[in-house]
Amino acid sequence: MKTVITGSAGHLGEALVRTLRAAGGEVLGLDIKPSPTTDAVGSIVDRGFVKACLAGAGAVVHTATLHKPHVATHSRQAFVDTNVTGTLNLLEEAVASGVGRFVFTSTTSAFGAALTPAASEPAAWITEDVTPVPRNIYGVTKTAAESLCELFHRRDGLSCLILRTSRFFPEEDDSAAVRDAYADANAKANEFLFRRADIEDVVNAHRCAVDRAPQIGFGRYIISATTPFTHADLATLRNDAPAVVASGFPDYEAIYGARGWRMFGGIDRVYVNAKARTELGWTPHYDFARILQQLAAGEPIGSDLAHAVGSKGYHGEVFAEGPYPVE
Repeated sequence: MKTVITGSAGHLGEALVRTLRAAGGEVLGLDIKPSPTTDAVGSIVDRGFVKACLAGAGAVVHTATLHKPHVATHSRQAFVDTNVTGTLNLLEEAVASGVGRFVFTSTTSAFGAALTPAASEPAAWITEDVTPVPRNIYGVTKTAAESLCELFHRRDGLSCLILRTSRFFPEEDDSAAVRDAYADANAKANEFLFRRADIEDVVNAHRCAVDRAPQIGFGRYIISATTPFTHADLATLRNDAPAVVASGFPDYEAIYGARGWRMFGGIDRVYVNAKARTELGWTPHYDFARILQQLAAGEPIGSDLAHAVGSKGYHGEVFAEGPYPVE
């Protein structure tokens, strides 16, 4: 089966093309930027380009997008063109070409304001049942694209699965406060508790989604590392995360202490991946326990695939104030 990967020059697109090709799959990578994992260079806003690329395809994995880091550097119209019109082009041509499986890479950022409870409230327990409250054009266009996927499933019978992925990028945190207070690897290790995934696990979630799409038909799934937390932890977690983590991982303080690392003082949300594990048959391998094992062994955290893909950045320029400007 021919699988079309959009955004093949990006973090996830490259990782998907690498993995599928290594498994012997027929893959067509398309992106607006040339790269070793891009076979067709062009824009998904160009309907003719999309039509040509989808000819003979059995599956589309749509990762191409303007991201949160582009909010301060690109117009709202550019977000609509790429994230909404581009997705519409792909969906319409998928139906016209007889593509049977469509997997859309969305984002946990779509939840927006729902991720940050009031200061007096417990940490938010984020499942697929939480209603998104987008707080920027990125979230608005990603939720709009999700709705298009649902429409094409209902109207045309296209099997569409939506994966709301948490952080997996290797770039520095966009928050100056986090960059100033924590070493980069320290912050990322902390995030595996509640809001980060390894790119190898994200790739495998997409592969499971392609396999299961015909049986499921339509669904939305949170893709993040398996959290060790439960509902009972949420109140304490908001203001005293180190105590909660120490109760579950008694050795973490020594492992962190050897590096001069610290846990976040409080955690405001927890992403829950139970639905994806159950319905997609997905088994993520990188969680906080695995990260501690790697640290104890003196290894870099994360998968070999994550290190192979590496950092790409989101812009062609370097910004003095951080990895990218924040709106």
